[in-house]
Amino acid sequence: METTSRVGADGAPDTTTAEGVPAARLTVDGYLRAPFPWYGLDEAFTGRRWLMQVGTAADGTVQHGSTGHGDEPSVRGGGDAGADKQRFAVVVTVASSPVRRSGDGTGVLDATTVSSAAWLAGSGLLACTWPPQLDHTLRDDWLDQQTETAFALADDLDGPAWSALSLPVDGVPVPFHYRESEFGWVLAGSAQGVHIGAYGRGMSAYGLGFSVVEDITSYDA
Repeated sequence: METTSRVGADGAPDTTTAEGVPAARLTVDGYLRAPFPWYGLDEAFTGRRWLMQVGTAADGTVQHGSTGHGDEPSVRGGGDAGADKQRFAVVVTVASSPVRRSGDGTGVLDATTVSSAAWLAGSGLLACTWPPQLDHTLRDDWLDQQTETAFALADDLDGPAWSALSLPVDGVPVPFHYRESEFGWVLAGSAQGVHIGAYGRGMSAYGLGFSVVEDITSYDA
């Protein structure tokens, strides 16, 4: 069964799957199936918390997912002043996995790394953004180009585009790779058994902290 994202490609919330099953239920179930802990902002953040979606392998194994904090991001484009005022931070949790056979046995899956988290965070930020000088018809071309750039940046975490930022994870300072753009910020690092990525806009990354989500059902689905 195909799982539907909490936020669609156009920024609007999806409410059901093609089979008519409420997407909220499927979203929560996906998080509950994960064999690794989920991360979100720590208790210092007192705003709204909500779920986005999980990513799975061909065999259905949950590999990564995102938890949202603050406003649910909608696509930001020219003339959309409301989107510019949005304040949100999305935390991406990626299972730490070695090189392994694919679920269908036909190939090999690459190991997940901090770059994996950086790539997912970078592409997540792009998915809710486009420059004000572009119209909707040109956004796909822009998104393809910027996605390639985000992939290259994620593959070069020691490059000049990134700076170092130390943030607490479960109360312990952890080094992160951090970069800013006109569209928001992206960061990536590692914790116990997972890699953590994050992106946001309207909320400063400085001063954020991350912690294991003790009860994923406490997030809005």
